[in-house]
Amino acid sequence: MATILGGVAVSHTPTIGFAFDQKKHTDPVWAPIFEAFEPVKRWLADVKPDVAIVTYNDHVTSFFFDHYSAFALGIGERYEAADEGGGPRDLPAVAGHPGLAAHIGASLMHEEFDMSFFQNKPLDHGAFSPMSVLWDHAGGWPVSIVPLQMGVLQFPVPSVRRFYKLGQALRRAIESYPEDLRVVIVATGGLSHQVHGERAGFNNTPWDMQFLDLFEKDPERLAQLTHAELAELGGVEGAEVMMWLTMRGALSPQVKKLHQAYYLPSMTGIAAAIYENQAGPVIAGEVARHQQAIGTQLAGAERLVGAYPFTFARSVKAFRLNRFLHDLIEPAQRERFKTDEIGAMQAAGLTEEEMGLVQTRNWRGLIHYGCIFFMLEKLGAVVGVSNLHIYAAMRGETLEAFQKTRNAPGALYSVAGKQAGALDWNSPVASATDA
Repeated sequence: MATILGGVAVSHTPTIGFAFDQKKHTDPVWAPIFEAFEPVKRWLADVKPDVAIVTYNDHVTSFFFDHYSAFALGIGERYEAADEGGGPRDLPAVAGHPGLAAHIGASLMHEEFDMSFFQNKPLDHGAFSPMSVLWDHAGGWPVSIVPLQMGVLQFPVPSVRRFYKLGQALRRAIESYPEDLRVVIVATGGLSHQVHGERAGFNNTPWDMQFLDLFEKDPERLAQLTHAELAELGGVEGAEVMMWLTMRGALSPQVKKLHQAYYLPSMTGIAAAIYENQAGPVIAGEVARHQQAIGTQLAGAERLVGAYPFTFARSVKAFRLNRFLHDLIEPAQRERFKTDEIGAMQAAGLTEEEMGLVQTRNWRGLIHYGCIFFMLEKLGAVVGVSNLHIYAAMRGETLEAFQKTRNAPGALYSVAGKQAGALDWNSPVASATDA
């Protein structure tokens, strides 16, 4: 089973990444940052976690307000550094852990946390600023991550207690993962700061110290605070420390603090701390019961011959192909596909197998590979194939035979709009059935 080694709490101000990139390690102004992080870096090197769960908030870089989620879990295979305006930092991509992420996602949904999930989104300084100082990474990262992005910038925001409860549910998720993994939880954000309005530059060092003390010894008191109280005490942006409560909730009620440091150079109280988990071994059947409960909703679906629920595993495997088909909703991409199908697929990085499935209009094979049906109907709209042709091909039937099973045998339709070309649905359609 996976084991939580402990938690690391760190600020994620871009100051940290800037100091690292500009090699300010010995500069008197910046050196205290590296001194504060050095014990954390050594501890991580000593305990050698396989995976880090990184709680952070995106700073309207990869997540915009056209779709803003409270809790978004990364389930992908890798994560690049984001371009926040002047080009991305010179950092290697970090590997994700899709297996653990899928288990965590299923577990949290079972516990009624309505999560959202993401892939192929770069991470901004909320994650990479502290990470770049915590691990040597010149030759690649020695750890994989599961990023947990928390929407704390647009109100309403989940209550502080909800963040804490999410951590408690996260613990159950991690400890019930069947693979032997060493896991550390990295909480980022804070401490006191405000970066907007006439109150910009606000800090409250006495509150920062009190927060750190309560965080270690009495997190329940912190969980009772409101967003307005956190903003008053630590600044509006400083209220992002509620993300720390997720890490704290994932640890044992009593923890062993191995390190704590604090430095306020300018705008943000920069903290670095280590909390060693003191949880004992699992008791009796608690893990087995939780594992069984997670699978309750899809239990029995495997008996539905010819049905393929769109799981995380299918989503991750076929992400590139689904993205390519999805992008056919863009007029320019549609035209490129129509004029140079192979070139368009090669530019998207599709594999030979993926290109073959699209070229042969192997509708059943595309489903087997991991495509979701709603990408197939987009492709059908572009190439002039009705939904009914696709349904028939997936069943291994001719259109005529399939139509005989419908109440209105003559009904043909697709999602094609006014820009679609001639829909000559009476002509034969290439529909390899991947028997």
